[in-house]
Amino acid sequence: MRVHGWQMVAAGRPLEMASRDESAPRAGEALVEVAGCGICHTDLGYLDDGVPTRGPLPLVLGHEISGHVVAVGAGSEALLGRAVVVPAVLPCGACAVCRAGRGAICRQQIFPGNDVHGGFASHVKVPTRGLCVVPPLQGAAVDLVELAVLADAITTPYQAIRRSGLATGELAIFVGVGGVGGFGVQIAAALGATVVAIDVDDAKLESLRPFGASLALNAKERDAASMRGAIRDFAKARHLPAVCWKVFETSGTPAGQELAFGLLGPGGYLGVVGFTPKPVTVRLSNLMAFDARAEGNWGCAPELYPDALALVLAGKVVLRPFIERRPMSQVADALDAIRQKRAKSRVVLVPDFAHA
Repeated sequence: MRVHGWQMVAAGRPLEMASRDESAPRAGEALVEVAGCGICHTDLGYLDDGVPTRGPLPLVLGHEISGHVVAVGAGSEALLGRAVVVPAVLPCGACAVCRAGRGAICRQQIFPGNDVHGGFASHVKVPTRGLCVVPPLQGAAVDLVELAVLADAITTPYQAIRRSGLATGELAIFVGVGGVGGFGVQIAAALGATVVAIDVDDAKLESLRPFGASLALNAKERDAASMRGAIRDFAKARHLPAVCWKVFETSGTPAGQELAFGLLGPGGYLGVVGFTPKPVTVRLSNLMAFDARAEGNWGCAPELYPDALALVLAGKVVLRPFIERRPMSQVADALDAIRQKRAKSRVVLVPDFAHA
């Protein structure tokens, strides 16, 4: 099949539209016609910061993919024609670390737009293992294009929250609430937590008040000590625990990561979800002194996708107000809007290769 896509040719260079002949899927593979593909800051890491892709360039980027299965290899016929979300991280499922439940560090994992061609394209060929099948959406408040963000912006914070052990009645704090962090606020609230949202953008903070943010704090207006004090006072007023706060770093900035670490207290948990190639300075002994934990989170295990999808389909996590659709031919403008912080919502690209 002839496949069209926007590929990265080198760091610092614009994406280029190109076509290639894609071979037929083998056993264990599927060809997915892309319905939508979200843009993630990881894509800008490759393009702007020189973060190396694992697959060779030129490479089609994009790892937040939804679409329809249009061809399969032998043994996967039941998937033909189904609507699916492609997990951003697809472990092999058979190696020792996968069998031990650590698929995130599987050396054979497939990450579309990193290991293989991704979803800034008309089609993508991926392993069938782990594909998240989407039920019919008639009457739902979401469509398949919007569900592209399930592949990272929703499932990644979902796994981080699950790993933290966050329970009903506990306090969850998100540092950085654009995209991943904003959806994390919704997920934590849906699971019964009281949620504090921290950002430097008042508009983002205000947008989340109706969707789970019980307290919104602008990090530009407070230093770390004042921030801790404000959250401590809020927790006391709400009769929430003064210990074991669950903190999630979702800004992917040095300032955000330092603030998130500084919010750790007795018995606290820090989930590191955001990424920055820049160094940060923290007092690591806080982990010892507070008997606290810090844990990184790489993607989400495919087996958790159906549970995250169920929250969306039940209306407990709302997508539409936080998503902006753009034609895939406008990918360069969309990337610039994200770089310049003009994009206030998660951008999802919709293929428009009809005349390519």
